[in-house]
Amino acid sequence: MPVLVLTVDQRGSRSSADLVAHRVTALADVPTLRPFEQTVGDEFQGVLDDPAALPQVVEELLRDGTWHVGIGAGEVEEPLPRHARAGRGPAYLLARDAVTAAKSSPWHLRVCGEDPAARALETTLWLWAAVLARRTARGWEVADLVSAGLSYDETAKRLGISPSAVSQRAQAAGIVESRRARELATDLAARLLGKEPT
Repeated sequence: MPVLVLTVDQRGSRSSADLVAHRVTALADVPTLRPFEQTVGDEFQGVLDDPAALPQVVEELLRDGTWHVGIGAGEVEEPLPRHARAGRGPAYLLARDAVTAAKSSPWHLRVCGEDPAARALETTLWLWAAVLARRTARGWEVADLVSAGLSYDETAKRLGISPSAVSQRAQAAGIVESRRARELATDLAARLLGKEPT
């Protein structure tokens, strides 16, 4: 069964507070095959089989800016145990390789898998990370409201600014580019999972 295993390690954990429990709780609503859970020390792991879940998780982790993210795309031994940390198989080994490589990679993120779509997904996520990295607090404010379903006019009213100001913030925040990156990442994840792109 093809899955995406995410192994995520906190950056600089020896000199900062442990953020793993908070992040695992924040990801509890993401649809997973096996929920995210702390494995050892400053690391957590989860198993995904929903293509749309991957960009949701990655965006949150990139927004934090405090994680090494390893994504392993491949098979797992079945039956899959109840807990993500107890699983075995190639996807787990690939996720371990990926998180190790992420420590010296652009945006602290790597995708490992035998399918060429793994490299394409990694490239997409790196480019998306570059867009998100330039987003200011005001940009995130607009992006969050638009993501919640508000129109630019509704966002303007909510923030007490003009629609043109919202449009300018949205452009600076790369909202359109981010939406395209999310769509492409979802389609590539679907390919890696052996599912039809949306």
